[in-house]
Amino acid sequence: MDAPRPTRHRPVADCGCPDYEGFRLSRRRLLGAMAAGGALAAVGTYGDAYRQVTYGAEPGGNVVVVLSMRGGADGLSIVVPRSDEYDLLTGYRPTIAVPEGQLWGNDARFGFHPALKAGLEGMWNDGSFGAVHAVGLPHSNMSHFDAMVEIEEATPGSDLRVGWINRMVGINPANGPETAVEIGSAMLPTSLQGPAGALGAYGVSDLSVRSLGTAGARDKALKDMWGPETRLLGGSVRTAMTALDRFAPLVAAAEADPSEVHRDAYPSYAGYDDYGPLRDVLANTAALIRADLGTSMVTIDYGDWDMHVGLTDGSLDPATDWMAAQLEHLGGSLKAFFADLGTHADRVTVVTMSEFGRRVDENGDKGLDHGYGNVMLMLGAGVAGGQVHGSWPGLATLDDDNNLVADKDFRNVLWEITSDRLAISESDRTTVFPGLGPVTPIGLMS
Repeated sequence: MDAPRPTRHRPVADCGCPDYEGFRLSRRRLLGAMAAGGALAAVGTYGDAYRQVTYGAEPGGNVVVVLSMRGGADGLSIVVPRSDEYDLLTGYRPTIAVPEGQLWGNDARFGFHPALKAGLEGMWNDGSFGAVHAVGLPHSNMSHFDAMVEIEEATPGSDLRVGWINRMVGINPANGPETAVEIGSAMLPTSLQGPAGALGAYGVSDLSVRSLGTAGARDKALKDMWGPETRLLGGSVRTAMTALDRFAPLVAAAEADPSEVHRDAYPSYAGYDDYGPLRDVLANTAALIRADLGTSMVTIDYGDWDMHVGLTDGSLDPATDWMAAQLEHLGGSLKAFFADLGTHADRVTVVTMSEFGRRVDENGDKGLDHGYGNVMLMLGAGVAGGQVHGSWPGLATLDDDNNLVADKDFRNVLWEITSDRLAISESDRTTVFPGLGPVTPIGLMS
């Protein structure tokens, strides 16, 4: 059986952004509507975290996890410039800049927010955690919805409406059913939309068709009903049923022993009763990867980064400080995730991204408005860690909106990681990222 669904969100200040709040509310209303009509989708949410999984690769292969920090995370609080650049930063942020003396990491140019230290310092020291700064869309877009769509389609300026992960999975016709499976929500992100099929479920034990009466009777009835159907819906149902057959051993194990999903291995979050937003989503992800069913790409949504007001109270205490709480939970959860993977950790790589960064100068509410250039974090197998990679445009020359310039295309970063870990050939680059020219590696992978 599944663990109890989390129900109480931590009490935080309104982010002050109608764009983000409207998107989040409309997303949740849509989830409810889809739950009412979804015969094959067991729908649920992880509060501010959602997960979608793409299947089809051979067992034993590498896995890339793309963790989206929804809301526009402030990269200049996560990975903070040092020295003269820090002096420029504090001129723009007199009350909310992270104290330079509390930064950690031995990179000469940058230091990390102290709330990440307990979770990620070990990976930094062993060379499996690194970062790249000043990344973004080719052109600034400060609308949450539009920027998320642009990033997940990854075809800026094009009217192509297929997600980049969907295109990547579709490269190899031997990828079985090429099924996209979402755990935590029936709302697929744009990155997975396209010709690949999709299922939705809250946790691993929901990846099945519940029987009525004789065990497997409904499953058999659906296969008999839709097996001969030649139209599009028939193919979709057959794809779904094939995927569920693949999940059957994992579902049986999780139902027989719920401890197969190691929820208790993950940290809570200050302000929640007994859970954190990444607890179930990462525990179920680790269980799926350990089951080795051919997972190749996983996407995770972790929201609540739209900090127009009260980004920090200056204490850096996760019990009261919004940014510190978010980062402590992120770092601690990722540390637990790699431990939970066990021997499978050596084939899993995590990369984080956000739709845009925040403005360099703080506003009157001790928050930050929508910006441009941002940071991406890389963790796990194959990462050339222990450093912040790439060029740095600096804070002396900002764009016309007082934003950090993005001098690196986010698609370059994604291509460098996925092509290395998933062995996708250079000839497929324009299929995955149409319009992206030849990529000069930044050196993110070892």
